[in-house]
Amino acid sequence: MTAQRKAPTPRAARATAAAVAAVAAIAAPLTIAATANATDPAVEAGITVEKVDGMPADFAAGVDVSSVLSLEESGVVFRDDRGRPADLFTVLADHGVNYVRVRVWNDPWDASGHGYGGGNVDVDRAVEIGERATAAGLGVLVDFHYSDFWADPKKQKAPKAWAGLDATQTADAVGEFTRDALTAFQDAGVDVGMVQVGNETNNGIAGVECQSADAVREPWGPDNPWAPCMDVYRAGSLAVSAVYPDALVALHFTDPQNGRMATYADLLDQAGVPYDVFAASWYAFWHGTTANLTATLKGIADTYDKLVMVAETSWAYTTDELDGWTNTAPGTGTPVTAYPATVEGQATAVRDAVQAVVDVGDAGIGVFYWEPAWLPVGPPSDVVANRVAWEAHGSGWASSFAGEYDPDDAGVWFGGSSWDNQAMFAPDGTPLDSLRVFQYARTGAHARPVASTPPITVEAGDALGLPATVTVTTWDGGTSQQAVTWSDAASWVRGGGTYTIPGVTADGLPVTVTVTVTVDGVDTTTNYVRNSTFAWEAAGSESWTLTGDVAGADAKLAWPAEGGYDGDSWLAWWSTTPTTFTASQTITGVPAGSYELKATAQGKWNGSAATLWADTADVDGSAPLDFWGWRSFRTTTVPVQVGADGVVTVGTTVSLTPFDDPGDAGDTLESWGSVDLVTLQRTLTSSVDKSDLLDAIAQAEAVERAEWTAASLATLDDALAVGRVVVAASEATAQDVADAAALVLDAVDALVADASTPPTPTPTPRPTWAPSPRPTATPTGQPTAEPTGT
Repeated sequence: MTAQRKAPTPRAARATAAAVAAVAAIAAPLTIAATANATDPAVEAGITVEKVDGMPADFAAGVDVSSVLSLEESGVVFRDDRGRPADLFTVLADHGVNYVRVRVWNDPWDASGHGYGGGNVDVDRAVEIGERATAAGLGVLVDFHYSDFWADPKKQKAPKAWAGLDATQTADAVGEFTRDALTAFQDAGVDVGMVQVGNETNNGIAGVECQSADAVREPWGPDNPWAPCMDVYRAGSLAVSAVYPDALVALHFTDPQNGRMATYADLLDQAGVPYDVFAASWYAFWHGTTANLTATLKGIADTYDKLVMVAETSWAYTTDELDGWTNTAPGTGTPVTAYPATVEGQATAVRDAVQAVVDVGDAGIGVFYWEPAWLPVGPPSDVVANRVAWEAHGSGWASSFAGEYDPDDAGVWFGGSSWDNQAMFAPDGTPLDSLRVFQYARTGAHARPVASTPPITVEAGDALGLPATVTVTTWDGGTSQQAVTWSDAASWVRGGGTYTIPGVTADGLPVTVTVTVTVDGVDTTTNYVRNSTFAWEAAGSESWTLTGDVAGADAKLAWPAEGGYDGDSWLAWWSTTPTTFTASQTITGVPAGSYELKATAQGKWNGSAATLWADTADVDGSAPLDFWGWRSFRTTTVPVQVGADGVVTVGTTVSLTPFDDPGDAGDTLESWGSVDLVTLQRTLTSSVDKSDLLDAIAQAEAVERAEWTAASLATLDDALAVGRVVVAASEATAQDVADAAALVLDAVDALVADASTPPTPTPTPRPTWAPSPRPTATPTGQPTAEPTGT
């Protein structure tokens, strides 16, 4: 027999006095300074977040970190706010998270033991994640996909072991698998508070297909198109009750913008499926407005007496590609419009999802952020090594081994993290300010004041003219002027170049000023190439002339490009036949002197060749472009001497010679590639060897800053400022370089170890819920016996 579910307790009763007191305690954690204004309790932070009025004390502030084990196996290190290595789950608890969601796949491995990727999360690995979450005081939501790999509205593929089962047999298998898996969680002492029976099951579950919910409904009964799926949901729900009778059962759907969620809820009600929570995915990139989300969830909560929540949400804090693999969102050509692609924009998107669920009323119980810790295992420049980690440890979204199970998707697009730009950690593992969004949603947060000053341009030999005051801007847009003290690094400026000089205001705010020193009125950083990133819609896009067999090479100024090197465009080509074309432009009015022409390329050659070249009245020059594969960017440099006429023609010539694949008769290996960011800039005149200084700076930058006192780090930063100025100086002397290198190394040697003990985190209390009672009556036309698997 299955334990009866208890009646849901009103939220007001569930929010105990102890929980309320604990939430008040986290309103101003040790790392955040609360404002003094008693009528405005918002904390001072790195970002501004509007308070969510009425956010309940027992609201689930959740995250899905299912990829964590594979990331750690690939060398990813998570850190606390000071940059010290730390356990991810401890960091999450310290930042206001109280629940962890973990997906479970049946068998994400091939016969040789190679993982499919995405964390390789089978039952054993999911239990390990659950144990670590429980040890950190976090509740656990178990998300069964009932598949060997990703399940979503487009893919509800049966696990390998269930291939060929009919719907009734699948329901039995789901019940048995759910019961056995949850027993493993229970035996390990995992604090499971909620279980998802399926993941985004709009069109089916566990390989059982269901007719679209917006189709004309047949009379309810065994022949209804949705009856097979209802049996699977029921089997999973009963299995949850058998092992964790106090855990909530959630059913998960997506696409609230299409209006079908109410129909799903109605079908579930007609079928008498026992469950507690109607869970939705809501991604601002795709899923409509928060107003629609609230209305959809509230309608379901009010009509069917169900709890509701957002099981998945996210937003990008950057559009940069961070690991050499393309990002899911924003995808190619997708405008970032709902929120800015910034840390604050990311936090605001999550805060608005929280508001949308809170606005439902007592039935709105929580929001879960999807994979905030899915970091790159290495930078794009290390994409070859990254691929090794993705394959060996499953730290990418899919490995090549997944192709045997999912040939149409993973078998084609296997690779790295497509979510790293939506993480809530910097690539080095340090938390972003947005990780505290659940805390900030409770209290509100005001961004700290920011000091700034406009850049300065001066002629070599003139005084730098650094300003005596800078503008300080507060979170609400207010401005004031503050006195500033500039670093002594300013005294090391030598000749033309662009320099960054740090300073500090009277109130201790950091500030920098960019100083451009011109030589004979020429900015050495000026790029004379027009439309250097090949944006065809940009002003001056006609600057480039394409000649030769452009059509045969399918050559074009491509926009938007899937991961351009600089921005969202580049010069791209693709061909399976021999062909040659050239892209060039003639530039006039360039001051006479020495220059460097540079371009960055990526591609696949198969015997083809390409050159970057420049022609002037005095001399021609060229160099081969370097190609190492998809997004393996390499930069080529060509020295250029511009004469008195100031005219130079620059370009790239591409010769494609694809050939037949000897291993596959009749298959021609295509040649493709792209060029981006073409620059023609003045060559700095310094001939002094700066390698020792660069080595000293690299050593200082590699210091684990969390291990040293703030005072000794301040001394190191002053020395680094000097070193960087000398590196940028076009007329630095050998003595300048030696002195700056010694200054940096002395500061490294003088670092003082920090012996302080980090504060003990105050975790956010995790919610406790009461599940609803199981129906005792069986709807007409439904089977009266429970599936045998339960």
